[in-house]
Amino acid sequence: MESRLNYFGNPLAGKVLRHINSAGKAVTDSTLPTALQELVKIRASQINGCGFCTDMHTKDAAHAGETTQRLHLVAAWREATVFTEAERAALELAEQGTRIADAAGGVTDEAWANAAKHFDEEQLVALISLIAIINTYNRINVINQQPAGDYQPGQFG
Repeated sequence: MESRLNYFGNPLAGKVLRHINSAGKAVTDSTLPTALQELVKIRASQINGCGFCTDMHTKDAAHAGETTQRLHLVAAWREATVFTEAERAALELAEQGTRIADAAGGVTDEAWANAAKHFDEEQLVALISLIAIINTYNRINVINQQPAGDYQPGQFG
């Protein structure tokens, strides 16, 4: 499989990616736990069918010490006992935020209230922003048919 175009080598794409990466850095530097950030990125990427991002974030999470058991269970987090209540709230918000078009009401008040029980305002801003950013990357990679499997942890910095 080959990508439709060399998005990562294109000058205009480079400008766009710098801005997205800058927003991502603000989230990375927030108080939202790093392990939770990776779980959210993995789950949104799974939903969107983005192999490139799923590959990247599972490898980055494993490299950072995440267990294979938890990585294997992200897709079935509702039935898994290995996630904290805060992680479950974040995963629910990520799912609903990713599937906006599938639900007439968008993110439910219940999902929001549950997330707000576990995260302060800064962390909620980081979580909303993270969901938006990973969905942006998923869309770029899915539209471009960016191949998955070759990512190496830390490859992009």
